[in-house]
Parts: sequence; C-alpha cells; structure tokens
Amino acid sequence: MRLQDKVILITGSYTGIGRAIAKQCVKEGAKVVLNGLREELGRQLLKEFDADLATHLTLDITADGAPEQLVKMALDTFGRLDAVVNNAAIVASSNIDTTTVPYLERMLAVNTIAPFAIIQAALPYLEQSKGNVVNIGSINSWSGEPNLLAYSISKGALMTLSRNLGDTLFREKGVRVNQINPGWILTEHEFVNQREQGKPDDWHLTLSDVFAPAKRLFKPEELAMAAIYLLSDESGPISGQVVEVEQFPIIGRNPPK
Repeated sequence: MRLQDKVILITGSYTGIGRAIAKQCVKEGAKVVLNGLREELGRQLLKEFDADLATHLTLDITADGAPEQLVKMALDTFGRLDAVVNNAAIVASSNIDTTTVPYLERMLAVNTIAPFAIIQAALPYLEQSKGNVVNIGSINSWSGEPNLLAYSISKGALMTLSRNLGDTLFREKGVRVNQINPGWILTEHEFVNQREQGKPDDWHLTLSDVFAPAKRLFKPEELAMAAIYLLSDESGPISGQVVEVEQFPIIGRNPPK
C-alpha cells in the first residue's frame, strides 16, 4: 500500500473530489481526518471506514482557529500528521459586473487564504514527518472563463502559493508542496450546478468535443489517483509542480474547428 500508516488531513472531503481522495487514501493504507460543512454527510462517510482509520471535524475552514483545530484533531486522534490535501473551495460564477469586493474577499478567504493558514498550522508536524501538501486548484488557474472571474483569481493565487512554497519549504524543511489543476469533473455539485442553469439531467452525455474529446468528463476517482501519486513516496522529490488533470492542452491548444 502506497500510503501505509500515513495520516492525511483532507478538507472538503464529505463530497465530490475530496470524498474520492479520502476513500482512495484509506484503500492505500492511510488514516484520514475528514472535514466539511454538513455534519450529516460527514457522519455518513465516516461509517464507510473502520473506526480506527478515520475521524471528522465539521467546520468552516475560514473560522477563527479552524486550521489549528484541524491539525489538533489529527494529532489527538492519530499522533502525527503526514500530509494535507487542501480541497475545500467555493465554486461559483461571477464576472466583472457581478463580482463585488466582499464576494471576491470571501472567495479568496476560502480558496486561497484558508489553505495557506492550514499549511502554516500544519508545518511543524509536516516537517517532523517530512510530509507534503497537495492543493486542489483548477485549470481556471491559468486564466479562467469570463463568468468564473473571482474563482479563477483565487485558484491562480493558490497556484502561485503552491509553486512558491513547493520550492522554499522543500529546500528549508523537507516538506513538498504540489498542486493538481482538475478540468471538468463529474461531481454531485456539478449535476446541481448544471440543473440550476436549466440543463437536462443527461447533459453530460452530449458534450462538445471542444470540452470533452473523450466524450465524457473525468470521474472524481480518476482525480483521486493523481493525488495518491503526489501524496505517496513514489513521487520522490517532486515539489513546486502543478499537475493538469485535463483532456487537452491548456496552453497552446489548437481548438477543433
């Protein structure tokens, strides 16, 4: 098992990508600290794991003291911390006309500042274990769509954070930091999002080649496998890198006619 006995904190892990990463981590031998906003979902997920392999803490990662509480949960329950997956995020539409300053500040608080604060709180223990961080970004980090302005800004900032800390922390403390930029992932939230936009329930079966050359979207489980590689010792000294989990080149693409 590639993560045998490692203790991994995963934010936003009650649903979607985070849930898939948590489940795969446990399959690979890890113990996990789960986090999300809906207690009932956390309890449901916890039932899928043996009692000695998982714990959970339901809280908003931007709340005062939240990073310290999450790290303390890992230490109190499992005695150590080997890795952090910063997955929790707000995914919402906005453009130059609809993005207010408070809206942007909230997006940055959840998607960028909270991951920074969690890394900061976890760092002494990650240094002890020579552990690592995996930040979950987005292909929108590079520029983003017009109606994803605030979200794209926040994920672009997260990408710079990952590259910067991936260099400095690895050199100074032996702690690796990397980022995964997912493309379009078929999560529960995406079904809700598309339904709210008036799309039929089978929207994902009739996708344009522009967005899905494979004629389908990624499954959360496929994204999870990329995370497992970066979390494991198999990725060796890889740090400060961004892995694009997408079906087509983000930069320099020749879109189909």
